[in-house]
Amino acid sequence: MRILIADDEIMSRKLLQKTLERAGYEVTAVENGRLAAERLCPADGPRLALLDWVMPELDGPGVCREVRGRKEQSYVYMVLLTSKESKEDVVAGLESGADDYLTKPFDPEELKARLRTGLRILSLEDRLVEAREEMRFQATHDGLTALWNRAVIMDLLGRELARSRREHVSTSIIMCDLDHFKSVNDTYGHLAGDDILKETAKRLLSSVRSYDLVGRYGGEEFLVVLNNCNPAYALARAEQICKTIAHKPAQTSSGTVPITMSLGLLISQEWDCLPLEELLQHADEALYAAKAAGRNCVKIASPKISSADSESQARVPARLRR
Repeated sequence: MRILIADDEIMSRKLLQKTLERAGYEVTAVENGRLAAERLCPADGPRLALLDWVMPELDGPGVCREVRGRKEQSYVYMVLLTSKESKEDVVAGLESGADDYLTKPFDPEELKARLRTGLRILSLEDRLVEAREEMRFQATHDGLTALWNRAVIMDLLGRELARSRREHVSTSIIMCDLDHFKSVNDTYGHLAGDDILKETAKRLLSSVRSYDLVGRYGGEEFLVVLNNCNPAYALARAEQICKTIAHKPAQTSSGTVPITMSLGLLISQEWDCLPLEELLQHADEALYAAKAAGRNCVKIASPKISSADSESQARVPARLRR
């Protein structure tokens, strides 16, 4: 564990440094509070600190206040070293943000025991942060594919549409559905179906830019959002996604399984400011048109034919909606 010590007395600083190095710490030693704050505040700075109370430029409590003011960094465990012994001083030191308080002269073994307490607290804090991040991931991502879940991808799409309207650019919405997925589950089993869903997610992510959005919409349906996508290239990009999905069979627990996907493309610039739900409905209609056209292809949602598509959709056999 890296530790910072700050003391303006050179002999005290060197003695403390040797003591801690013998105990196995990687020590950074500075001679004033300003340097201590500069070393502790960066995200990659030491997370243990021994601070003398009285120092030039910035005293120990001042260092504590400055470090605690940096909300984005990992927690730093700070111990004040001082000859002050009054209760008022102890309270002032702890209220500045210090975690512990040790009066001079101190016993080296007591110091090391206090630091071990700090290490336990830092370890606990790391585990809590890890658990919080895991809970956040589980709340926003699909458990099987690790893509954005439906609620999040819908929220992100809504935000992206609002931004594209403000900036007068276009967003492409692609509704994607694996072909004959029910037959895959029936023939190869649900574990193989899960393998195909995970492989499809990987292929979708590999087909888009890092700032595009991919989410699992439900079952074997996926939603792809191409941010700030030039309408002239939207169809070509959707067709490339289609080819990427089908370019080779997927490896599953039951062997290799060929997969294809049908896509419905909607280019936001071609539509009025319709609610998100209506845009998705039109993208879904284009997806069904791709199913009816033989699958493994892309169809574009067009405002000019959307009403006709809505009427014909009622006549599309149920088998084409899978």
